[in-house]
Amino acid sequence: MRLARVAQPEGVSFVALEPDPKSPGEKVLAVEIDQHPFGEPTFTGRKWPMADVRLLAPILPTKVLCVGKNYAEHAREMGGDVPQNPVLFMKPSTSVIGPSAPIKMPPDSERVDYEGELAVVIGQPCKDVPEARGTDVVLGYTIANDVTARDQQRADGQWTRAKGYDTFCPLGPWIDTAVDPSDLQLRTELDREVRQESRTSLLTHDVAGLISFVSRVMTLLPGDVILTGTPAGVGPMRAGQKVSVSIEGLGTLTNPVQQA
Repeated sequence: MRLARVAQPEGVSFVALEPDPKSPGEKVLAVEIDQHPFGEPTFTGRKWPMADVRLLAPILPTKVLCVGKNYAEHAREMGGDVPQNPVLFMKPSTSVIGPSAPIKMPPDSERVDYEGELAVVIGQPCKDVPEARGTDVVLGYTIANDVTARDQQRADGQWTRAKGYDTFCPLGPWIDTAVDPSDLQLRTELDREVRQESRTSLLTHDVAGLISFVSRVMTLLPGDVILTGTPAGVGPMRAGQKVSVSIEGLGTLTNPVQQA
């Protein structure tokens, strides 16, 4: 099932994206979910053609957990070794935006980078999850861009400011509950030029291992998001460009870049 969060004519709703029975294989309907998408969803009966809604960030997490240097080639391009344990940092919930929303370049940064990533959306409260059951607590998967003010990251010696600006965590376009995350192609394009290309099978720490590790540190809540790390090829964006992150089976997340 594909789950999304949309602006519809009367407000904002969680929806399931389903084929239009009147046009099978051609059109998609946004079918409203009652209250929230966790557990077995119930439906209100309201539905809209996709032309009548606007996709928002598919979830508004209480926290966004991120993993640094989780692809060996990216660790090397950043001048470091592959860490034995996942390196964790956080982005604030206020950094989250949806597809087509602009990434805004802060005026006091001279270099802002894209970082395409697979994102995991947690589906239930959990703590101390065994690795063998790591994916049992997952609602689904989506696409993320871990936008980073690289010059500030290097200057500060830690990552909060560089990773935490408003608009620095695009998510979307939807959550897929059925995809297998173990070996998906990931590609990042800047103005249609491929800049990153890898597969999730090359993650140093896989999804189940990350969930187990993070949940030993803190309780995870429904809707929390874990960004699994970015492959090699990170680089700068400038105002006026568009960045697109595509993951096999999940679609494409595209955002324009603007000066704040």
